[in-house]
Amino acid sequence: MLDLILASGNAHKASEFAELFDSKVISIRAASKKLEVIEDGSTYFANALLKAEAYYQEFKTPVLADDSGLNVLALPQELGIYSARFGGEGLSDSDRAHLLLKKMEGKKEREAYFICVLCVYLNPKEIFYFEGRLNGSIGHSYRGSAGFGYDPVFIPSEAEGELSLSELNDWKNKNSHRSLAAGFAQKFFLNRS
Repeated sequence: MLDLILASGNAHKASEFAELFDSKVISIRAASKKLEVIEDGSTYFANALLKAEAYYQEFKTPVLADDSGLNVLALPQELGIYSARFGGEGLSDSDRAHLLLKKMEGKKEREAYFICVLCVYLNPKEIFYFEGRLNGSIGHSYRGSAGFGYDPVFIPSEAEGELSLSELNDWKNKNSHRSLAAGFAQKFFLNRS
């Protein structure tokens, strides 16, 4: 079994990640404290690595770090690695999602995708990356109360109908970008042992 700390002090986030893995293969726990890591990389991979390295150096134990975001084809420079900072400081998740809907008004091209890059940092010589991607489009309204972030305005292509990710909680748990990346990581480490 691979025992990893999550590059986050958030116990809730750690338990969410733990649910994505078979605990007989990969065990996830929260770090004992949150580190302030400056995410100034130009890619998801770079930011995940920055977090993983910082937590590894502090705790001297293998780390799981992630970086994820929403990419909107009609707004190529505005979200992506900047998704959590879209619209500036002081905005809530709901504010950001509503701002995105406003910026998308009148746009025919609504294609978008969520991406998650996981970095498993065992030591400075063994670093592995796993990427999950969920394709979809930006809806025309804010729908649903489950999930977080941009879920209420994102319509996944592979789900049935026009429901937002926020209205598809069970489906999301099995098919999200994080779930897909975790599945790739689990399969890799299961076959590696």
